[in-house]
Amino acid sequence: MGGPVEAEIRRIYANSPLYGARFPLHPEPLRWSCYREIPALSKREIIDRGHQAFFADYREVERRLRDRSLEYESTSGTTAGPMTVIMEEGWWAAQTERAYRASPILREFAGRAHRKCVLAPVGCSSNLCPYEDHPFPHRYFDGTVYLNLTSDPFVFPEGEWDRIVLELQATAPEILEGEPVYLSLLARAAKRRGVRVPSVRAVILTYGKASRQHSRRIAEVFPAPQADLYGSTEAGYLFVGEAFKDDSVVVDGNAFVELAPLRPGLPDVCQVYVTTRGREAMPLLRYHTGDIVRRMAGGFRILGRERDLYFRPDGTMVSVADVDAALPSGFACWHYVMIQTDPARWDFHYVADETGPNRAIEAALSALLGPGVRVNAFRRKAIAPAASGKFAPLKLLAA
Repeated sequence: MGGPVEAEIRRIYANSPLYGARFPLHPEPLRWSCYREIPALSKREIIDRGHQAFFADYREVERRLRDRSLEYESTSGTTAGPMTVIMEEGWWAAQTERAYRASPILREFAGRAHRKCVLAPVGCSSNLCPYEDHPFPHRYFDGTVYLNLTSDPFVFPEGEWDRIVLELQATAPEILEGEPVYLSLLARAAKRRGVRVPSVRAVILTYGKASRQHSRRIAEVFPAPQADLYGSTEAGYLFVGEAFKDDSVVVDGNAFVELAPLRPGLPDVCQVYVTTRGREAMPLLRYHTGDIVRRMAGGFRILGRERDLYFRPDGTMVSVADVDAALPSGFACWHYVMIQTDPARWDFHYVADETGPNRAIEAALSALLGPGVRVNAFRRKAIAPAASGKFAPLKLLAA
């Protein structure tokens, strides 16, 4: 093996007692077979062991939290429950800059001052998101304004949207970043108020999986290039590309990424295992993220979380990209979700200004999902997120 991968592995073992306790490492040069013997780390294991397991002396961590050379954040808890993440001061900003430099869309903003507005689940905007009702100046950090005070944009009253749109105009950001459903509903609110924000030069879709419906609605109001920035609080940003161009690349400066085929017969559809680079606090080694990517001719397509994929009885896969492609060409909505209610029954819920061609939607999605599958389409006023404030495009029956 040798090289930077082995050097990083040994650095991780030296920095964190967790890994030596799980799997002792011999002093001889590593081979790839040795690497594959290191057990993968899961989010569930980190939660069960506690973040303290990464450190030899947690009293030192507490001291450094007090002097702010370390910071902490909690993940949203969508999958295995909330996880406490300890990070060295400045790490989040540094790894974000590396991700920007890896993107042709975002590269121009790296290393220079710029204004950014973020609309995302509270508790999901790195380590600087608000947790209570702070007035506008106190939600402005290093050029970034965090627009919302609570999660679930479907229940924001009109007065709240008035405030958000006004703060967006006042900030005049160059970058608009957010969870795709939140940004789609922001586009709806701005459109209804006749508001445009010409300062926006890039839109970042992150925190969740975007559909083409989200992307189109956002682009109608904020017509700027869209970047797909994918990662997690605990691992940092891992992939970046132009939204829906199938050209995402690994942010090499942030992590080594290992890909493993998800299922036999789908060699290009892969699980993601991450080894972080240069982390001092809570480094991750062979961390199973739960994310799925597909190798494409020009890079990677981010398929989202493994739980968001449906497999037909014959083993073929359906992702949100397939749902997008199957929907009738003239259909437009602000958000949708596919909900499996029975092995052969699905509901398609969507939020739109007008009722769509429900019969055509049902026929197209039934054909997509396979013989004997029935789909019922319903227009809704709202679609509830998970407790974390995030949205899933497909909700499958519990295994």
